[in-house]
Amino acid sequence: METRSIARIALFAAIIAALGLLPRIDLPLAGGVPITAQTLGVMLAGVVLGARQGALAVLLFVFVVALGAPFLAGGRGGLGVFFGPSAGFLVGFIPGAFVCGLVARRLAGLPVFVGSAVAAVIGGVIVIYAFGIPVLAWKAGMTLVQAAIASSTFLPGDMLKAIATGLVAAGLRKAMPAPRRA
Repeated sequence: METRSIARIALFAAIIAALGLLPRIDLPLAGGVPITAQTLGVMLAGVVLGARQGALAVLLFVFVVALGAPFLAGGRGGLGVFFGPSAGFLVGFIPGAFVCGLVARRLAGLPVFVGSAVAAVIGGVIVIYAFGIPVLAWKAGMTLVQAAIASSTFLPGDMLKAIATGLVAAGLRKAMPAPRRA
């Protein structure tokens, strides 16, 4: 792997961590899963870096959190975060970024904004929810339907993050040549 690729992976892991500095919003309906800006970083990592490098950036972030770094919104970190109601969403970040990258590549023929926003919805919302909802149901003592309904409170914000991902990706494409995707 090139030094430039390693630097990009580390940069996006740091971006996801920095997005954790924004205050989290706790909703009583969400069973202990907060609203954070960090899924925006996950979406951007996949769309901008591509499937493999985007997933590696998120994996690096999750690994550092597991080691105890308080990089999750609200200053959380350590192995304990993998035993709470938001654990599935956190683990889902990795395949979510990977799928964002895959879909963005498949939709490369569309305008960058559209392809990136659609990729962000598929990978950054659908895939992450597919991991998060079952764990939320299990940890919070809900049925899958109850957990899905509780998670629907995140949808408006996640759609805004997908739009922001499309806007950032389109802006980056205009500002610099397309990065090599792996």
